[in-house]
Amino acid sequence: MIFSSFLAILMLCFTHIFVNKLRLTGLPRSKWLSLAGGISVTYIFLQAFPELQEFQIKFNEESLLNLRKFEDLEIYLVGLLGLTFFYGLENKTSKSQDSNRMPIEGEPEKNIGMFWIHISSFAVYNFIIGYLLLNREEISIIPMLTYAIAMSFHLIVTDHSLESHFSAAYRNKGRWILVTALISGWLLSLFITIPKIYVGLIFSFIAGGIIMNVMKEELPRERESNLGAFIVGVIFYSAVLILV
Repeated sequence: MIFSSFLAILMLCFTHIFVNKLRLTGLPRSKWLSLAGGISVTYIFLQAFPELQEFQIKFNEESLLNLRKFEDLEIYLVGLLGLTFFYGLENKTSKSQDSNRMPIEGEPEKNIGMFWIHISSFAVYNFIIGYLLLNREEISIIPMLTYAIAMSFHLIVTDHSLESHFSAAYRNKGRWILVTALISGWLLSLFITIPKIYVGLIFSFIAGGIIMNVMKEELPRERESNLGAFIVGVIFYSAVLILV
């Protein structure tokens, strides 16, 4: 399992290192980005959500919070928190002078080092993705492979988003920080095992972030997203996950 996870973490790292070779920038939006978005979102709905349901059952059994009105919802509330966090991050970044994506109306906000805020947040994001290779509800070769492939495609989407915001700063510094975060998360998973309940909370936060980071790239009209490629990604990875 450790060797398999090593190959998986290499695949994720190589995504950040070599994705620029795909030349995904410009309009109309590359079909590869919409395909990658469809695959990563499909993984969340068909693979991650069922795993999160198992985590929620364990969470209820442990009665960690014992909040009657929120029973059976804690895991999903954390997922909503992840989605909201990354939405707020994108909103602030788009209006910052650090970003190449300028707002349509109004003046950009004062430069507050948004590049480092963004990269730090995604470094934590990548750290968790790396850690979860070996620490989820179901760990075997096939689930690890489907997770790694989905996350690799998802990193294509986030890499494109970060480069479109920060261009040279991301290429020269940001992506290497994210590669380091991936490796660090994986290395930590070799020596430290977090209790499954807390892994569920972390996984849920990432799931919410993945949904947000894909949708923010697919939905805005100015992105000129490719619906056909997105649907192909959804159908293809749905078939993969169902058949395996």
